[in-house]
Amino acid sequence: MSTPKRVLVHLLVCMIVICMMVASALAGEMTPLSGIPIIEDIKPLTVGDKTPTFIVEDVNGEEFDTSKRIGKSNYLMVFWSIFCEPCKEEMPLIKLLTEKYSKEEITVVAINLDGAPFRNAIKGYAKDGGFDFTFIIDELDEEEFFKIADPYGVAGTPTIYLVDKKGVVQFTDVGKVKRSTLKNALDSVVGE
Repeated sequence: MSTPKRVLVHLLVCMIVICMMVASALAGEMTPLSGIPIIEDIKPLTVGDKTPTFIVEDVNGEEFDTSKRIGKSNYLMVFWSIFCEPCKEEMPLIKLLTEKYSKEEITVVAINLDGAPFRNAIKGYAKDGGFDFTFIIDELDEEEFFKIADPYGVAGTPTIYLVDKKGVVQFTDVGKVKRSTLKNALDSVVGE
């Protein structure tokens, strides 16, 4: 699939997720997301899967290499978009639930799917929200696939992967995560 088509598919999926959530909110209830279209040839990671490694720069130009984190820290990967209201609503919850942990226990990695032109908006959002996360903008590889979202099988935003120190997925969720669900997942990984 060409780069413009792949980007359009990612944006379309994000818009579908947003529309589903708005419709649920208008109906007076939020329902779990199901039936989210999966981008062709991409299989989402599940609990127990070994995560693919990647090396990209964060929004400040610092290298972020997941292979160097294996054995050192659990990490919570949050795939999001600046245009995704549920994503932005979820960030304060993630901040609140992860503040009690040290960086060695849980590192939050917020992976944005909007592209490099939004770098300043993402940095501004992080600063305004007081988010002490590692913010990354997903990049395209040589074959024009997203370096992170495609191998992880991200079908829409928000998507969360909680990865243990061994680089194994311990929890995953698509859509706005419930507070108790995320708290239990974080506690179980840190308690290992």
